[in-house]
Amino acid sequence: MVRAKLVLIAMAATIGSAGVWFIISEKQAAQERRATFFGSSREYPTLGGQMKVEW
Repeated sequence: MVRAKLVLIAMAATIGSAGVWFIISEKQAAQERRATFFGSSREYPTLGGQMKVEW
């Protein structure tokens, strides 16, 4: 009985640490995607060039 509890605790700790690692890596990937998306919009404001407003 004690042995089964120790095995379950070990499994829960392993799964928990994997979950934390996944969340951290996903946050980092999202930050990189956001940086590339907004960075590219600053470099290329429009595809057709400068927009001109006519009155």
